[in-house]
Amino acid sequence: MGPRILIKNCVIINEDKREEKDILIEPPYIRRIDRDISDPAAFVLEAGGNIVMPGIIDDQVHFREPGLTNKGDIYTESLAAVAGGVTSYMDMPNTKPQTLTQDLLEEKYRIAANRSWANYSFFMGVANNNLDEVFKTNPVNVCGIKVFLGASTGNMLVEDPEILEKLFAGSPTIIAAHCEHEPTIRNNTESAIKKYGENIPVKMHPVIRDDNACFLSSSFAVNLAKKHNAQLHILHLSTARELSLFSKSTGIGAKKITCEVCIHHLWFDDSDYAGKGNLIKWNPAIKTPADREGLFEALVDGRIDLIATDHAPHTLEEKNKSYLQAPSGGPLVQHSLPVMMEFHREGKISLEKIVEKMCHNPATLYCIDRRGFIREGNFADLAIVNLEKPWTVSKENILYKCGWSPFEGQRFNASVIHTIVSGRLVFSGGKFSGFNAGMRLEFAR
Repeated sequence: MGPRILIKNCVIINEDKREEKDILIEPPYIRRIDRDISDPAAFVLEAGGNIVMPGIIDDQVHFREPGLTNKGDIYTESLAAVAGGVTSYMDMPNTKPQTLTQDLLEEKYRIAANRSWANYSFFMGVANNNLDEVFKTNPVNVCGIKVFLGASTGNMLVEDPEILEKLFAGSPTIIAAHCEHEPTIRNNTESAIKKYGENIPVKMHPVIRDDNACFLSSSFAVNLAKKHNAQLHILHLSTARELSLFSKSTGIGAKKITCEVCIHHLWFDDSDYAGKGNLIKWNPAIKTPADREGLFEALVDGRIDLIATDHAPHTLEEKNKSYLQAPSGGPLVQHSLPVMMEFHREGKISLEKIVEKMCHNPATLYCIDRRGFIREGNFADLAIVNLEKPWTVSKENILYKCGWSPFEGQRFNASVIHTIVSGRLVFSGGKFSGFNAGMRLEFAR
């Protein structure tokens, strides 16, 4: 698996504590955490008093493989991920072909085993005609079930009440849901076309995909989960209104219904469409400053449980099309931790809370086996961050295959300087090594 690694002079951020200790890694595990560890046979990685945190677990990415690899692929996007301190990811099923059978699901795992820099898992997708396949999903080695209760591609928009009742009553594991009410979106789109014709300005995106579309769908999903006592996780909240559906809690493990917020909904608001255009066109849409502020408040107080990216690259050629033709989504996985560290610098969130929402809570929610925490015996997934090493996002340092970022030109003050995946140093000082360190995630369910 690789040489032993001794990380010296760490400031460990873990489980709501800060400790100055060393970490001894015997791949793929953390063998010892203590002061003044000595091991002459180990490779010494000098942390220099910088912070060491568990590697980020991003539960919502679209790495585009198979079938859409002109936008991104598992190799390129996982490379960008580890440069951003992301050591594990969970990829969505709307690839080409869509991940709607167990055979297609396992094919994605075979691809990742040969191409992924980071640890990986893949969601099983739900359509209107594949519940038999969905119910075969093994909860021990598959992260969850993904259902689109809103606009999607092909037949992955599930609107049949009978199918949804059966899914929520019988799902073998956690259901992750994209919630937007499609009839509302259709009506709003028709109204916009009547007003603007084919030249709808992108500023109309949050009007077309409005807070009512989000609330109607999210509340429907929550009620369905309560009815069947299902475990439900609502992805990428975008409105303050939806927050009334979720409770504050100090422990995610006790919740049956959870939710998350994405980086772009915390950073941008609808005033940014004027400058960014389709580059920040996501589904659900980026909405008002009040929505952004409400989401951040809920993230800190416990109503929102996770931070994710919804990393979904498209080519610039696609993004430069008209509003109706340009696809929704954008690349984010390399920049999620620098964004959150910027919020920390501004005094909006503690380092401990960032680690809770990006590392601990995803591990706990999905019952990931021995990851997400810095503990002896756990897999060694770690990010080392220098909080005082500024850099500016530019074409030269963007690692996404699509070659662009909505953060281009943005100066960040924190830098990921080392990333360790399953006990192997894969990113260090801006260089990559230890390819194929990523392992298939397993779940203690």
